[in-house]
Amino acid sequence: MSKTVLITGASRGIGAYAARAFAAEGYKVAVNYFKSEDEAASLANEIGGIAVKADVSDPLQAEELAKKTLENFGHIDVLVNNAAIALTQKVICDVGADEWDKLFAVNVRGMFNCTKAALDSMITRQNGKIINISSVWGITGGSCEVAYSASKAAVIGFTKALAKETAPSLITVNCIAPGVIKTDMNAHLSEQDYAALKEETPLGRIGTPQDIAGAMLFLASPAADFITGQVITADGGISI
Repeated sequence: MSKTVLITGASRGIGAYAARAFAAEGYKVAVNYFKSEDEAASLANEIGGIAVKADVSDPLQAEELAKKTLENFGHIDVLVNNAAIALTQKVICDVGADEWDKLFAVNVRGMFNCTKAALDSMITRQNGKIINISSVWGITGGSCEVAYSASKAAVIGFTKALAKETAPSLITVNCIAPGVIKTDMNAHLSEQDYAALKEETPLGRIGTPQDIAGAMLFLASPAADFITGQVITADGGISI
C-alpha cells in the first residue's frame, strides 16, 4: 500500500521541494495551498498528487483539507505542518496586535487545526508521523523577529507535548528548525545579507529547501521510528 503525506503550505519554497521529494520516494502527496492555486495545481499534476485549497488557520477548512486527503488516498501516514508566514523585520514596539494575531493564527493555530484534523485517522490505525516546521529563531530568538520567534518557539513546545500524548498510539511527533534557507520568505535579504550569514555559518553556505526536505524524509522513514519529541536543527551550525 502506498504511503501518503499531507503537506501544508506546499505550493512554493520548502513545501514544494518536500512534495517532490516525497513523491520521488513513492508517496501520494496532498499539496495544500491558500493563494498560489496555479503553482499548486501544476505541482500536483507534476507529481501525481492532489492540490487542496485551505486556510489552515480556519478549523473548518483544516478539517476539509484532511477529509479530502482521506477521500482521495484513504489514509494519512505523514502530516507535515509547514505552512507559515513572517513579518518584515521590525522592533516589537512597531508590531501591531493584528499582525501578531495573524502570525500566530497561521504558524501556531494552523498547526493545531491540521493536527487535530488528521489525528483521528492516525490513532485509529495506530500509525502516523507528524513533522512540524519551526525555525532556528524559535530556539535562539531573533532581534527584530520577536513575533516570528515566539510563534516558532510555540511550535517546539507543541511538538514535545504532543509527542508524549500520541506515543501510546505509536504516532511520532518531531520538529525541524531550519536556519537561513534561500526561499521566497527570505526574499527581503540582499546578497550582502546572504554573504554575511554565509560567513557566520560553520558549514560555509546558506541552506536550501532540499536540505529541509531531506530531514523530513528521514523523520518520515522507518529509520526514525524510535525518534519522537525531538527538534532537528538544520541550520549549518549557525546556532552552535
